Amino acid sequence: MRLLLVEDDLMVASGIKLGLCHAGYAVDWVSNGERALQVMQTESFDAAVVDLGLPQMDGLTLTRNIRQSGQTLPVLILTARDALQDRVQGLDGGADDYMLKPFELPELLARLRALLRRSQVATSATLSFGPLELDCANRQAHANGQLIDLGPREWTVMEYLLTHAPKPSAKDKLLQALTGWDKEITPNTIEVYISRLRTKLEPHRVAVRSIRGFGYRLEMMTAAVTTGTGTSPAF
Repeated sequence: MRLLLVEDDLMVASGIKLGLCHAGYAVDWVSNGERALQVMQTESFDAAVVDLGLPQMDGLTLTRNIRQSGQTLPVLILTARDALQDRVQGLDGGADDYMLKPFELPELLARLRALLRRSQVATSATLSFGPLELDCANRQAHANGQLIDLGPREWTVMEYLLTHAPKPSAKDKLLQALTGWDKEITPNTIEVYISRLRTKLEPHRVAVRSIRGFGYRLEMMTAAVTTGTGTSPAF
């Protein structure tokens, strides 16, 4: 999942970004509302974390502009302003949640998970496909009762595939989910993680099928063909 963090305090932004990245999110940071609107015109995000006290364009104005532009991504306001009027204006202005500073990282992560679930019309903290289950709250993957060990980026790719299953996931969207614009990553990197996931999922008869010229899709294996390196789906 890719998040946009809009925060003008460098130390606060660095701490939030570090915590979110450790939780497996790809995070891009901008320090003002005008820049946030600019990047949202060309980049795709799954949610935004917005401070109210921004220079030039405050967070409330930014949130209203996001909604007026037709953007539907969840917006979580994160601010030290605790007055009732501020909370009401923030929520009425288009924010999906309002959280006060100082805060605890586990609560921020839980609120983001809840917003992302609602935006994707999910009903619980668990994503499933066939025998495969992802416990998003505890970041654990199981298939047929067995724990599947996933690295941070493998988890991100798997979560994206499950969130959009049975529809195919575009390769460029998976790339954006893995990293922000401040890190270099090539399209071939996706293929590396897809290959690793196939190795871990095929014993449970879950396949990651390549859609030529587009991306990948999760499918149940209806048959298996034995090869020199293991089993692979027959379509």
